[in-house]
Amino acid sequence: MSIREATSADWPAIWPFFRTIVAAGETFTFPLDLGEEDGRGWWLLRAPDRTVVAVDEETGTVLGTAKMNRNQAGNGAHVASASYMVDPAHGGRGVGRALVEHSLEWAREQGFRGMQFNAVVETNVHAVRLYERLGFRVVGTVPEAFHHPAEGYVGLHVMHRPL
Repeated sequence: MSIREATSADWPAIWPFFRTIVAAGETFTFPLDLGEEDGRGWWLLRAPDRTVVAVDEETGTVLGTAKMNRNQAGNGAHVASASYMVDPAHGGRGVGRALVEHSLEWAREQGFRGMQFNAVVETNVHAVRLYERLGFRVVGTVPEAFHHPAEGYVGLHVMHRPL
């Protein structure tokens, strides 16, 4: 697997799993009916922010994607943030871990002092466990801030790690 800068030519490969993940309503605070053009605008970021894809080196298949950006503007611009999506057909292969590690490296290279995730759904136990293994910790949980389609109202974790 390799990770490279995403281009607009990658969007047709990203969109099917992006749409599936968003429409499931289990892990992202995006509108469930987010359309393709709006989704592209929300996900494919312009410099100095960054969007990447993880690609199977043998087949060229897009396995997952990440977007990286500053968490806040102004006096909060020294903390990075990121979001990740792995095609469910390619889960369990280390794609998510590789994308998180890549985003941490990018954030360090860009001079950020930390990385913060603002809205990690507490029922997304695989993501929470991965982030904790990579040095993040839950610094707070907003109770019932996310309406999960099966679990009802659940908390959103704010997670952070210094760089």
